[in-house]
Amino acid sequence: MLFYTLYLFLLLLRILPTTTAAAAGPAYTATDFILLNCGASSALNDTSGRSWDSDERTRYAPPNAAAISSTSKASPMDPSVFSVPYATARVFHSTFSYSFPVSRGPKFLRLYFYPTTYSAFNASQSFLSVSANGFTLLSNFSAFLYSQIYSAPSIKKEFIINVQENQRLNVTISPNTNTFAFINGIEIVSLPDHLYFPGDVAIKSANQLFYLTTTNALENLYRLNVGGNNVEMEDDSGPSGMFRAWSSDDNYIFADDVGYKPHVDDLPINYSNQTPPYSAPKIVYTTSRVIGHNSKSLKWAFPVESGFSYMLRFHFCEIQPEVTEQNERVFDISVDNQVVDVQVDVIYMTGGTRIPIFKDYVAWVSDDGHRGKKDLRLSLIPNTHGHPKYDSALLNGLEIFKVSDAYQSLVAANPEPAAISTPLKLPGTKKIKGSSVIYPVIGSLIAIFAAVAAVSFLIFRRRRKLKKSLPTSGSSILLPSDLCRRLLLEEIKTATSNFRDNFIIGKGGFGNVYKGFIDDGGTAVAIKRLNPSSKQGVCEFLTEIKMLSKLRYLHLVSLIGYCDENGEMILIYDYMAHGTLRDHLYNTDNSPLNWKQRLQICIGAAKGLCYLHTSGKHTIIHRDIKSTNILLDDKWVAKVSDFGLSKVGPTGDSHTHVSTAVKGSFGYVDPEYYKRQQLTDKSDVYSFGVVLFEVLCARPVIIPSFPGEQVNLAEWASFCYREGRIQEIIDPNLDGQIALECLSKFVETGVMCLREKGVDRPAMNDVVWSLEHAMQLQEVAEKRGCEASDSGKSLVGMNPTFPESSEAVSGFKGISLSSDSNEKLKWGEVFSEIKNQVGR
Repeated sequence: MLFYTLYLFLLLLRILPTTTAAAAGPAYTATDFILLNCGASSALNDTSGRSWDSDERTRYAPPNAAAISSTSKASPMDPSVFSVPYATARVFHSTFSYSFPVSRGPKFLRLYFYPTTYSAFNASQSFLSVSANGFTLLSNFSAFLYSQIYSAPSIKKEFIINVQENQRLNVTISPNTNTFAFINGIEIVSLPDHLYFPGDVAIKSANQLFYLTTTNALENLYRLNVGGNNVEMEDDSGPSGMFRAWSSDDNYIFADDVGYKPHVDDLPINYSNQTPPYSAPKIVYTTSRVIGHNSKSLKWAFPVESGFSYMLRFHFCEIQPEVTEQNERVFDISVDNQVVDVQVDVIYMTGGTRIPIFKDYVAWVSDDGHRGKKDLRLSLIPNTHGHPKYDSALLNGLEIFKVSDAYQSLVAANPEPAAISTPLKLPGTKKIKGSSVIYPVIGSLIAIFAAVAAVSFLIFRRRRKLKKSLPTSGSSILLPSDLCRRLLLEEIKTATSNFRDNFIIGKGGFGNVYKGFIDDGGTAVAIKRLNPSSKQGVCEFLTEIKMLSKLRYLHLVSLIGYCDENGEMILIYDYMAHGTLRDHLYNTDNSPLNWKQRLQICIGAAKGLCYLHTSGKHTIIHRDIKSTNILLDDKWVAKVSDFGLSKVGPTGDSHTHVSTAVKGSFGYVDPEYYKRQQLTDKSDVYSFGVVLFEVLCARPVIIPSFPGEQVNLAEWASFCYREGRIQEIIDPNLDGQIALECLSKFVETGVMCLREKGVDRPAMNDVVWSLEHAMQLQEVAEKRGCEASDSGKSLVGMNPTFPESSEAVSGFKGISLSSDSNEKLKWGEVFSEIKNQVGR
């Protein structure tokens, strides 16, 4: 008996910490909690038992509230809509502001709308704007149109706004001209300071680190209990919590394979200081969606507005009993085909099972010249490089927030009216003489169509003007005016002091490149002027404008404008302070780049190329990737440039290549493309592989030996890789800087890019992942405190490099060099033998 008592006691000690942590409950109580039932005459409880105050004669409203607004009951009232707060509304005829005295810190601001008829006013006639503490939250917002398009009878808009010390939360509602505004309810709930604003902690994105601070406002678009059912707001963080509603993710799965949904109802969850209980309710962490067997990924697609950044919060918790150790489930996270994290191992991050964690990322959704809806696509992809036990990935919860832009705005266009079914009619609405639903909507549509017609006319005029000005007949392009400007020749001459030679910062196949200043000297630019004797001309000029006027991406050089006056063909770009990558590799007075700088530049350039290959409806093939076409800005961010030779890739499943004359730069051109004149995106991959070895070796792509002899860098690198002598070709300036594991991954990536057949080369997104993995290996090695003196086991960087002495080539298969100093070394024969062995 004593034995069993002792056994139960020890067992209790073992499980007690877990049970205590799981039962800890909400560790946060809202300091501000305001529920305002607009238009109600007295306080009422909602279905969750929360008490909503009337806004009649409230201290939050202005003294003249009765004169500039009125109250009304909703009629008709859809039975599916909760009566509190949607049964009554306050209707505004002019700008109206609520002012809420609250404590310092971030607040949830939730606005409630039910579009129906209020007295003589129909919600279809309402267009309004809402601002709060300097942030524009809604503009020209029609709750009626929103409801029709999203099939939502009632609407709740949720924002997060930070309130400064001694500041009130002011919410201003303004009706558009000749319309009215209304609102049914306002909810304000405070939240922990660092829950959604991490402060000085950088959030990772595919392109750069992003700092989300309290100077931003957020709008919640999606909050999902992945793999589970809807979670009502009263189930979130307890009765004194933040009342966040969580929805199922079933409607957003973007694949035939939806995986499966492991869940354990009574499983204790061990919250931590890193992930406190208020991060997400227990039910979110006890449900999940896991990748199915023999599937390659889990995918979701979320419609969002372009032209904004989005903060994505992924919630993870290992709850499956078969996954208990590190390296059993490892996966990568991809956002819009851009890898944002690799080798995610939940147990490695948390230290055990049933311990939740969340990870934040930021994604920029390009507007391509105009704002509208786009799908933000997320993927979880198993990572098998470390041979984990399971080929799997999982997700428990997901939150997506729109981040306010530089103008403190969260506003995008209204939903497209074309999506509305006709006739437009509210459920249960009767046709009333003199105030039919359809007339104001027709008026709105007429206004929209008139605007579209006006824009179309302006575009037509711009197209005609450009067509006349271009120095070739039959060529025309359409340029978004906010992305690409047409500058006068006089402006260009002023910027370059009439093209003086001391303004030249580079030369290329197109012509000279000048540094200049436009906009009254406020903007530094690079100005590329066509040389009349150049082999390039109108075709390259038009291609560059067509391509770059549509593209905006961190790792692509931005085209500011062009000039086509008096027979000139001039392109104006952002100025890149550090010039070309080639300027920092060899035959230069610049200080050599260190290894991590070079690797980061390679990653950036690879992302730029990946964007070209994957971001649009059709692949864009650059066709002239080389180190002089990779530019570096003042922060050493790499940007791919020079799109004059670019081609749109295959336009259908039945076409795998583009047949075209061979163009590019000697030493970088894909041999398969050269032989067959068949261009694919893998031709860019080959060129990029050459650049990788150019970066590693700091030598030109065509290496001179003795007069009349030369060797191709790609051939030389491939040969040394096969012979296991790759360390001998590394730039001596990198001695002691490269982790051995990183070098292995980097060289392996370069060699794969240089494979003879294009189908055997990796896609650019795989190249990006591989280079990021190399950087990860480098950083891990550095954290371990590896020194160059570790006999080359950790950090490497051997001595020279190329055959400037007989020792450098001795040991190659089939090549024997005499030590007799009187024997003349026949370098041509040596290189011929190397070429024979490489098989080129």
